Amino acid sequence: MEEIFNNVFIDGDKLYTKNLISGEKVYGEKLIDYKGKELREWNPRRSKLAAAIMKGYRELPFKKDSKILYLGASTGTTVSHVSDIVEIGKIFSVEISERSMRQFLKLSEMRENVYPILGDASRPNLYSGLLEQVDFIYQDVAQKHQQEILVKNSVYLKKRGIVFYCVKARSIDSIRAPEEIFKEEIKNLEKYFNVIKTIDLSPYEKDHIMIIASLR
Repeated sequence: MEEIFNNVFIDGDKLYTKNLISGEKVYGEKLIDYKGKELREWNPRRSKLAAAIMKGYRELPFKKDSKILYLGASTGTTVSHVSDIVEIGKIFSVEISERSMRQFLKLSEMRENVYPILGDASRPNLYSGLLEQVDFIYQDVAQKHQQEILVKNSVYLKKRGIVFYCVKARSIDSIRAPEEIFKEEIKNLEKYFNVIKTIDLSPYEKDHIMIIASLR
């Protein structure tokens, strides 16, 4: 077992985060004890950030007090693990689905560093009063114009802030080759950001990449 980031551990093909709320599971994940610490298994097939780490990503810059704008929170699987990492930080979590948000609210009630926002990520001006300037944006939104959504929300990103952009090729175009879509997304993103790294998320996520970039 090795701690590769703050509160993130890897043991062979298993990934874990140190549980912020002892004894509590979020999505039925396995809990284990490691040197007196309770760890939660982090499933890379249910979290694109976990998939990126399992594909070799080793530069995760989240700190204990980081502020993150998370677009596409869903029911909170990945948010919960990010919550474990940024113990005293803040995760402003935007989700448009009322059904998902009802489940997500249970998570936010348990975790004080999670701030739920029921809203449309394509209209960030509507939730401007609910968040602060952030160090990072993490976007996992399955929309045709997902890059436009990221650019709009970058107004909340601090200078030299970093984005984690999950690109879903089939949401952008279901006919064109994913490789062609990825190349185009990277080229267009470079108008606004400095691309740091691109990670192919297969076999955990088909036709997905994660682009990590910093604000110009």
